[in-house]
Amino acid sequence: MEPLLIVFIILLIVIGLSLFFTFVPIGLWISALAAGVKVGIFTLVGMRLRRVPPSRIIIPLIKAQKAGLAVSINQLEAHFLAGGQVDRVIDALIASHRADIPMNFEKAAAIDLAGRNVFEAVQMSVNPKVIETPAISAVALNGIELIVRARVTVRANIDRLIGGAGEATIIARVGEGIVSTVGSQNSHGEVLENPDLISQTVLSKGLDAGTAFEILSIDIADVDVGRNIGARLQIDQAEADKNIAQAKAAERRFAALALEQEMKARVQEMRAMVVEAEAEVPRAMAQALREGKLGIMDYYNIQNIKSDTKMRESLSREIEDDKNSDKSGS
Repeated sequence: MEPLLIVFIILLIVIGLSLFFTFVPIGLWISALAAGVKVGIFTLVGMRLRRVPPSRIIIPLIKAQKAGLAVSINQLEAHFLAGGQVDRVIDALIASHRADIPMNFEKAAAIDLAGRNVFEAVQMSVNPKVIETPAISAVALNGIELIVRARVTVRANIDRLIGGAGEATIIARVGEGIVSTVGSQNSHGEVLENPDLISQTVLSKGLDAGTAFEILSIDIADVDVGRNIGARLQIDQAEADKNIAQAKAAERRFAALALEQEMKARVQEMRAMVVEAEAEVPRAMAQALREGKLGIMDYYNIQNIKSDTKMRESLSREIEDDKNSDKSGS
């Protein structure tokens, strides 16, 4: 046999073995047998064909059987194909089994597929979590603002993890309870003297209904005195009342100015009528003289009356001016 042919055959054998061991996880199969997990080599090949990484199924299966859990390969593979985290579900089942928390594979898989971290939920059931609320502003009846921070100790409720509300709902409900409790007190001093009043009142409202948690306690971490909201509102109201009064005064002033302008226009109109009437007087007198209805003496008497009237008006103006000058001088 020619050397070139021998090299070619050896190369084909090496490539074939490499593809075989790559496609068939012999090492994983041996590890499963050594751990006492019965799994066929063709089962692992079938996983490859279904594009399921065998290690993502077999390693969690080994952990589950070592922990005494009754799970099957089909359950784990179906959960993986559904998009679940197989390893996390098995860790949660092991933790719940050790903590004596009733949970089966179907419930754990459903919680995981719902988007919640089932292993973290089991840990929270054993070791409660503390949720810190942001600074919550509340105002007592006397108008003083209090800024309250609270710590809410919660434990995961396994039965309500699917469909239950999360931490944001707990924080919102606690904040609402704090605002209503502080707002019902007559004075902020009552809250400062007894901060437990807030936690007791809020805790009695059953805020964990419909959530994935069970509230164990609500502790008031800090209470600070803020602004005098009542005084600020009174100042704003007074400012608004002043602006309204000024607007009404300006409206009345403009109405008075408009009335004054209207009266001036009427006076001007009447003066024009008087001037027009006075212009008609000489014509009427001339007509009366021509017709003999008015004598010469009558005409002179009329002129004397007009002169006397002008003189009296001039004297009254001078007297009025003297009085005004005396008042300004004094």
